[in-house]
Amino acid sequence: MRLAIINDELSQDIEAAAAQTARLGFGGLEIRSSGGVPPHLMSDAELTAVRDTVARHGLAVAGFDPPALKCALPRTGAEITAVRDLVVDAVRRAELLGAPFVRIFTFYREGDPDPRAAAKAAQEVLDGVPFDRVPLVVETGMRTNSPTMRHTLAFLDELGDDRLGILWDPGNSVFSGWDPAPFPQDYELGRERIRHVHVKDPDGQAAYVRLGDGDLPWPAILARLAGDGYDGWLSLETHWRVGRAPLTQEQRDEPWGEEFTAGGFEASSQCMRLLREMVEDLA
Repeated sequence: MRLAIINDELSQDIEAAAAQTARLGFGGLEIRSSGGVPPHLMSDAELTAVRDTVARHGLAVAGFDPPALKCALPRTGAEITAVRDLVVDAVRRAELLGAPFVRIFTFYREGDPDPRAAAKAAQEVLDGVPFDRVPLVVETGMRTNSPTMRHTLAFLDELGDDRLGILWDPGNSVFSGWDPAPFPQDYELGRERIRHVHVKDPDGQAAYVRLGDGDLPWPAILARLAGDGYDGWLSLETHWRVGRAPLTQEQRDEPWGEEFTAGGFEASSQCMRLLREMVEDLA
């Protein structure tokens, strides 16, 4: 298993984020916002600078996180086209970065999750998207139609495209209220389709806390992932901050800029050390 962190959980300064990531023995940066610019709005020059900075510090780009399908279900042809355009552009940007995947969601849910309706909309959106060049992974998203593994599998089964993998984020499942204990049962359902893992620790639906202080048994989860031969990235998405109130729903929905990142450097550095120790203890 390889260790990464989403860059804006540390700093909006990609140089500072990369330097600290390398200093703490992690191997990758998953790219979201940088320099206050959301991922889907960065220029090619900005993306190139991010890529080159990551490489200069001996790191790999561990993923690309635009807000793809992180919106209401599209109802019109124009809305479908707008969502498709964002995904097509995200694939292009990921290629430029050298990212191994583009993370997508399953649209914001309206009431109870409806992964099948979301999949029908996604079929239209993804028609013609060239994601053979850069794979897509579907996140178990807190406010989306796939808050748990079982919802995500229902979405993928309806979509009917085996090229898509799963980005498993058990913290989102807990925080959503749909599964307070997603390990081991929910994990068991889809473990063979997991391509990427986000690491964060929720305190119920109240807030995210320091890794190890929340509801998820991360040492047991990591041991199981290792035992099952998972060799992908473990990517820290701290969502906890030192010296400030918990992130708001708006900040979690649009996680970019200094308003989101402030307080993250110290908090994420602490959690990076804790995650590294958990993984080292498996040896």
